[in-house]
Amino acid sequence: MSTQVIDGLVVETEGSGPALLLVHGLGGTSNTFAPQMEMLAEHFSVIRPDLPNAGRTGVMPPATLREIAERLARLLDALNVSQVALVGHSMGTVLCQYLAETAPARVSRMALLGPIQEPAEAGRKALRDRAGVARSQGMADIADTVVKIGLAAETRATQSSTVAFVRESLMRQPAEGYARLCEALAEAGKAEPARLACPTLLVTGDQDATSPVAAVEAMSQALSDARLLVLPACGHWASVEHPYAINVLLENFLRS
Repeated sequence: MSTQVIDGLVVETEGSGPALLLVHGLGGTSNTFAPQMEMLAEHFSVIRPDLPNAGRTGVMPPATLREIAERLARLLDALNVSQVALVGHSMGTVLCQYLAETAPARVSRMALLGPIQEPAEAGRKALRDRAGVARSQGMADIADTVVKIGLAAETRATQSSTVAFVRESLMRQPAEGYARLCEALAEAGKAEPARLACPTLLVTGDQDATSPVAAVEAMSQALSDARLLVLPACGHWASVEHPYAINVLLENFLRS
């Protein structure tokens, strides 16, 4: 594995084969996909950035999600990647959709875990309020809330290491950077579904309050080439709540 700083982003690259870009969500880092890496690196040249204002990349000037998607496109340019498959989680699924919308010939397929198109109006206000909490109180209360509402009840009861991982992922975020990403997500609009033509896998959990099944079903119906899978006893962090199931799904989808 190689760790580089490219255009200000801390980026890990590993493996060989077709290019695969992994895009984490709000409160995550490249480590969101750590349970998938052994399998993915056997078949793909995997690119895992920490997004602007997240993780090791740290605090950067405020940017819209579309501007962050443009930065990801520049990252692919810097790595001489002409075509790429995408895997995104949560907020990262919005970034994947922007990339597929603006450069359809470049994106071969995408798998979206806990997918969202844009926040609902109530969600926009909640994100702005959360930005204020991050700035005034730090990340501890936010981390505890994300664990409580973001993970399935079974995960909280039986997977103490997963609970610890998600909480630590939030606690390690720079508070100001997290606030800026909350505000960027609060302002985000959705990509035009008609322009998302690549094969798309949508995965949500039956206990995912951020990406509820009904909303993801509607998203699936709006896309021209989409498949939806619902994981039982799973919340919003499928890659770490059900890593084996996600590994199987990704291997089958990305290599088909």
